[in-house]
Amino acid sequence: MSGRIAEKFRSLSVEGRRAFIPYVTAGDPTLSATRDLVLSLERAGADLVELGIPFSDPLADGEVNQAAAHRALRAGATVEGVLETVAEIRKGSSLPIVLFSYLNPLLRMGLERFASEASRVGVDGVLLVDLPLEERLPGLESLERGLTRIHLVAPTTAPARRQAIAQAAEGFLYCVARLGTTGVRDEAPAEAEDLVRSMRTLCTVPACVGFGISTPEQAATVAAYADGVVVGSALVERIGAWGAAADLCERIEHFARRLAEGVHRASGKGVPAAPLREPAGERGRVGHPCA
Repeated sequence: MSGRIAEKFRSLSVEGRRAFIPYVTAGDPTLSATRDLVLSLERAGADLVELGIPFSDPLADGEVNQAAAHRALRAGATVEGVLETVAEIRKGSSLPIVLFSYLNPLLRMGLERFASEASRVGVDGVLLVDLPLEERLPGLESLERGLTRIHLVAPTTAPARRQAIAQAAEGFLYCVARLGTTGVRDEAPAEAEDLVRSMRTLCTVPACVGFGISTPEQAATVAAYADGVVVGSALVERIGAWGAAADLCERIEHFARRLAEGVHRASGKGVPAAPLREPAGERGRVGHPCA
């Protein structure tokens, strides 16, 4: 299993800093542009990056990310193409990469084949949005051996479910900031801080917050208590608006740098970052946190 995610959070913890984690849809506007965008995000200050595998029915996503997935699919993006893009990124970057995906595209490829190819090209982790913890599928063990599986936890997740997620957690926890789908919001989430505090009583895996964080100010607010901040729709919306521009990467780098500065200037404030130790105890396998 790749150690890039753990190493990144370990170094951030030593420095007293929080992680800036941008999300973009792979293949929007093209897969070659995705490669260049990831390198631009790294220059802007990204600590990890999430790449969304486009899917035709992305139920957890709002209009912005749905539109991006459809653009990517129309441009010819496939799971195999996304993995080839990661291989291209790896020629110039060691940035930790997490693939954000619904289950269907990976089942179509085959979980064992996906796990093998993803590990080979340098993917570090995978977040399967719609796969419950208790669901055990053929090939899933191969995926979990080769990649760090990131789990979601939501404000509505029951205490017993939170405990099970904590026992299964590795890499980092993705704390869903609010109810509903992804999308740009006017205010930073209020429920997320309580969720982060709750999960820190259960495990020591870093707790990162996403869904609806759109501005440097919101990012700074969340970074004051979370170990990392995920920003997706705000970037994806701009990629949709600027996708045909010759200076797309420069524009995104400029915008992302402001977000990264918001996260990094808030580092060390508020709730202490989680100590980086693996949680003790047997890993649980119960249902989806957002159910």
